[in-house]
Amino acid sequence: MEIHSVASYITSILTVLYVFVVFSFIRGWHKLSYYQPKKPALKTKVSILVAARNEAENIRRTLDDLCAQSYDKALTEIIFIDDHSTDDTAAIIESYASKGVKLIRLNEDRALNSYKKKAIQTAIGQSTGDLIITTDADCRMGKDWLKTIIGFYEEKDYKMISSPVAYFEEKSFFERAQALEFLYLIGLGASTIGNKKPSTCNGANLAYEKAAFYEVGGFKGIDDLASGDDELLLHKMAARYDNNIGFLKNEDAVVYTHAKATLGEFIQQRKRWASKSTRYKNKAIIVLGVAIWLFNVSILLNIAIGLFIGFYFKLALAQLLIKILVEFIFLYQVTGFAKRRALLVLLPLLNLMHILYIVYIGVAGNSGKYNWKGRMVK
Repeated sequence: MEIHSVASYITSILTVLYVFVVFSFIRGWHKLSYYQPKKPALKTKVSILVAARNEAENIRRTLDDLCAQSYDKALTEIIFIDDHSTDDTAAIIESYASKGVKLIRLNEDRALNSYKKKAIQTAIGQSTGDLIITTDADCRMGKDWLKTIIGFYEEKDYKMISSPVAYFEEKSFFERAQALEFLYLIGLGASTIGNKKPSTCNGANLAYEKAAFYEVGGFKGIDDLASGDDELLLHKMAARYDNNIGFLKNEDAVVYTHAKATLGEFIQQRKRWASKSTRYKNKAIIVLGVAIWLFNVSILLNIAIGLFIGFYFKLALAQLLIKILVEFIFLYQVTGFAKRRALLVLLPLLNLMHILYIVYIGVAGNSGKYNWKGRMVK
């Protein structure tokens, strides 16, 4: 009986902590007002940077979307950096030169662990814009994407702006499950910005002042890590500029990309994302991550022991129901913004898979190597 009491006590603490964390996300999301553009005349010179490696299959659509932007062409610079592609990526980019697209070929002859940071830093050094915006070579965006970001920047004067990213054109249950999980991550990052405690963002839709990039030392100190050109830079900006970071809640600012088609690709991507957590300097973010991980571990342990002792299975069931409920409340708002509320029907089943994924990635992402863009990195 005493063992049961201890188990109930630990389970209760972890569950209450998780509920508190998710409700802080809900509060942070509500603090973010929907942005309504007000300034008719915009004047910021912007450089859009896209690092590309073996993206011949997708890159034309991204190029077309960027060239079709409604923002003043005289104030827009589009730079693609070819990262040692072995397909026709560079040739396709060059074919858009008449539309003002610039190509930089990364020609590093020594092995690096972070080619993407090298690509972005090289492009920033050659850029002419005051505001840097990064996206990916397989992304899609509407014609008012750039104008919306610039309007938000000029009105709010943030040093860095994180904007929404969402999956689209899902072809399977697995991809739809990723779409919901990814919206959770985007909502999480947005809510922490809303709470003035920025924790995460996505480089597929990120803007920051070039002067601020150099002021914080660029990628210095994090340039040996394959990932982190977005999130770790966010942490440096937040520390230097007293959390003067914004999240752009507007549907015209959304960038769309595709979920991973296979479990192997998904795992490699998430291991890459998780790997940067070893370099967090903000201890509060580390504590938050560990608490969420321990909560999920406790559910798995209670399920495993519950196969033999019914009491623990009841504990796990209670945790699952509470987890699903609070996440539903949070995701109801986030999926509503993304116009993807139909995905919520997947939440109960996704929860079971998500627990396994969180526990595994929490370990695997912080140890060993992973494959990214055909390279083995760590």
